Amino acid sequence: MRVAPVSAALALLMLAGCDQGGSEKGGVRKADVGYVPASSQRPGNPRKGYEALLNRSVVTCGLPYAAYVEMRGSAADPGPQFPGRVGRNAELPYMLTSHIAPSGVEIVTSNCLACHAATIEGQLVMGLGNAFLDMTVDPLIGVEAAGAFVKDGPAAAEWRRWAERVAAIADYTITDTVGVNSGRNLTLALMAHRDPETLAWSDTPLIEPPPKAPLPVSVPPWWNMGKKHAIFYNGEGRGDHVRYMILASAICTDSVADVAEIDAWFVDVRAYLASLRPPRYPFAIDQGLADQGYAVYQDTCKGCHGTYGEDARYPNRVVALGKVKTDPEVARRGFSDADRFLEWLGRSFYGELSRAAPALGYAAPPLDGVWATAPYLHNGSVPTLAALLDSRLRPDFWRFDREGDDQPAYDESRVGWAYRALDDGKSGAMSWDERNRIYDTGLTGYGNQGHDFGDDLTDPERSALLEYLKTL
Repeated sequence: MRVAPVSAALALLMLAGCDQGGSEKGGVRKADVGYVPASSQRPGNPRKGYEALLNRSVVTCGLPYAAYVEMRGSAADPGPQFPGRVGRNAELPYMLTSHIAPSGVEIVTSNCLACHAATIEGQLVMGLGNAFLDMTVDPLIGVEAAGAFVKDGPAAAEWRRWAERVAAIADYTITDTVGVNSGRNLTLALMAHRDPETLAWSDTPLIEPPPKAPLPVSVPPWWNMGKKHAIFYNGEGRGDHVRYMILASAICTDSVADVAEIDAWFVDVRAYLASLRPPRYPFAIDQGLADQGYAVYQDTCKGCHGTYGEDARYPNRVVALGKVKTDPEVARRGFSDADRFLEWLGRSFYGELSRAAPALGYAAPPLDGVWATAPYLHNGSVPTLAALLDSRLRPDFWRFDREGDDQPAYDESRVGWAYRALDDGKSGAMSWDERNRIYDTGLTGYGNQGHDFGDDLTDPERSALLEYLKTL
């Protein structure tokens, strides 16, 4: 879905929670590749977590509701909904949440589902990464446009607070391509503006911010949270997962007490996420062919991605860059350029229970529901599973095959969204809108190389493996 400027401004508020060994506070060391050890997680109530996920937000500043209504209209169709939205939230799009600020002003802000829910074959799926979220738009445009609808008094003060925070970090959130996510970069920008011990906001950075050009990241599915010992692609996010997941609160919460209040109920959210299961493949499956693919999978894939069914095991393996050979930039930057951010985490409330431990490699993800999670690799550079299993099929330049903002059709044969291979990259585009929709693998961080383990299979073996992956 394409996001209007004001919605993009609301959506960016959640991105810090979207992307990203030893027991030292904050993990102020780096990790070697290998197997990520398990860490105990605080117990929570999955039912309460579901309710909180739909009706609360870790982001506590936003657009006054009265201004939102003037801009959108009180009778606007909120679109598809998850059951369990209550009160005002039932009237808002599923990715927006309403709450009353301490000033008494009703605020509309983005929630986790801006990044972590999407539709596929007409079904709204909880935990599916939004492959069509448009973060190429400068969110400050939407914030300033919204200001024209804000009345004086407490509402204006709430809007100014939101606007000032967005202005400070907006340049670190703008991606080069529709669909990729800037969550990691936004997290680091927020750290730069916070005192790590008091969490007080500083209008000027206290440490050097990250580069303004975010590296592309594809949002992983939530339903694998219960299996993963590290949250992020490069092995970061170990220890207590909740403390990492609520880093998005850093845009608005100005004290440790404020964050601790969110931490208390987000334990239930994490418990709910650990209970999620992937959506079932909605089309026909050739079970005989899938059975043949199971044997191929056992020989080729299980060492990194684990096994499924009654004897399910996931190894939590981080594969070295020299072995996986996928685009290295996200791992390299996390490992080499982030010492100041690791130190910040170690001194903060967020790092009391969590640790970072970035590695020079990528975690081989669980493959539950992999059919639904196109495009593939950590940067979303490969549009289909067929191309992931045969690197010769990967286009250098491509875009989703859709009209306007409509979702593309699902490609059953290649397993992924329908796309068009292009002759030229972004340099050949005739407009900014066209340019931003082109995935150009020649850009830094956008490469589609590596993970060529399927290249040695025969065509029949690849077809069988593809069929088996539909069953997971």
